[in-house]
Amino acid sequence: MIIVFIVLGGVILLFLAGISIYNSLVTKKNLMEEGWSSIDVFLKKRNDLIPNLMETVKGYASHEKELFENVTASRNLVQNANTVSDQGNAENALKNSMMNLFAIAENYPELKANQNFIEMQNELSAIEEEIEMARRYYNGTVKENNIAIESFPSNIISNMFNFNKGTFFEIKETSQREPTKVSF
Repeated sequence: MIIVFIVLGGVILLFLAGISIYNSLVTKKNLMEEGWSSIDVFLKKRNDLIPNLMETVKGYASHEKELFENVTASRNLVQNANTVSDQGNAENALKNSMMNLFAIAENYPELKANQNFIEMQNELSAIEEEIEMARRYYNGTVKENNIAIESFPSNIISNMFNFNKGTFFEIKETSQREPTKVSF
């Protein structure tokens, strides 16, 4: 009789441990999705600001047609990206296009002094910082999720219930990982 209680107690403990692990995996998955949602909100804010910024620059540099087309194409890539990997690649293209836009703005002193342009540039800078913080948070939740999915014994539960590893939101182009070279 004591053996039956010991076995029954062991089964109950395993069942409770399984429930705990399952709930932990669900929590990590939801935190990861919340992190991605935050990134998505900030990207939308930035994408809504870009056309206004371009219109301001167009007023001063209307002959820079190719630049405006590149920014628009890059912005469309960001809006149409479906996966984290696609989003990362599109983000890299948009960042390069925006750097070119600001480089062109340097050639127009009247534009650099335009209060509207300065405010939008500051707002864009603030949004970029928020995106960076959201990326760090998201990548942290992906790390926690992936560790839980790969670790024993939670890997057994994750395989049983088809929990998937998350994809990190990272820079794919090695040239962007190199420090910027400044020369005087």
